[in-house]
Amino acid sequence: MAIKQVEPAEAYQILQNNPDAVYLDVRTEEEFAQGHPAGALNIPVVFLKAGAPPEPNDLFLTVAEKVLPKDKKLVVGCMAGGRSQRACEILEQAGYQDLTNVRGGFGGARDASGTVVVVGWRDAGLPVSRELGQCSYQALRAKANPH
Repeated sequence: MAIKQVEPAEAYQILQNNPDAVYLDVRTEEEFAQGHPAGALNIPVVFLKAGAPPEPNDLFLTVAEKVLPKDKKLVVGCMAGGRSQRACEILEQAGYQDLTNVRGGFGGARDASGTVVVVGWRDAGLPVSRELGQCSYQALRAKANPH
């Protein structure tokens, strides 16, 4: 099944029309803490360290499977749309069926010259939160209780 591709405004509409849908933010904990779509859950798909290649989060699928039922409608976003597409592919292989990737993510997608080609969630004026609580990766990881 093809992973649906939507821009932030359409992703917001999906969430408004489907109260059970979940926005899964796959950015790093630091990025998430600086602001994220209101109500989003944070499970980083990779960890970013300065000067090093992205490091896959070995617990991504473990935590996702513990806190997100496979029949749940998931709207998956990152900063620009690349990491979330990868996360959608991982989730799809694990049996998740209703996946939507947010093109432009939270910060917007840019072309090679740096011009914004898809306005991100934040710049589209959609609801943003800095609230962590039960939505943070730390809380979700604790709930999933991987060793």
